[in-house]
Amino acid sequence: MIRCFRPGDEHALRDIHLASITQVGPLAYNPAQVAVWASKTREPSEWLEWFHFGDRITIAFSPAGDPAAFTLLEADGHLDMLYCHPDHTRQGHASRLIEEASAFAVRSGLAMITTDASELARPVFLAAGYRQDSREDFLMDGVPIHNYAMSKDLRQVAEVQPIN
Repeated sequence: MIRCFRPGDEHALRDIHLASITQVGPLAYNPAQVAVWASKTREPSEWLEWFHFGDRITIAFSPAGDPAAFTLLEADGHLDMLYCHPDHTRQGHASRLIEEASAFAVRSGLAMITTDASELARPVFLAAGYRQDSREDFLMDGVPIHNYAMSKDLRQVAEVQPIN
């Protein structure tokens, strides 16, 4: 099941965010990079702010009904976050969330969707039809880290049924 954020979901999103960074992140990033990335974990109150601001937060649930993954799509078409809990990786949640974000963006009249994908998320975005525009090397609190600027032209995306 996939649905939009509701107040009360914010603690689960924080937990997914932190668990993904600290438990999946080490597959592609070194300990210093993981530590600095984890230090940027969003607090529950920030999720409520994004929700009230109008950003689209979508959550995928496990068959048991547990929050498993989420995306945060900004109004300008930037997919700011895609995170999956380590217990629920490789189950298609990320692909379904990317598809839903694209469909929502099309319904919103956007022609392009962009993201800054981690090393681990990059293959999922490529499989979803995104192109890699560039590798972005930068410092986060003095620690060198990287991601990939990626984009997808939405003019070819077929609209799908909206979720609630």
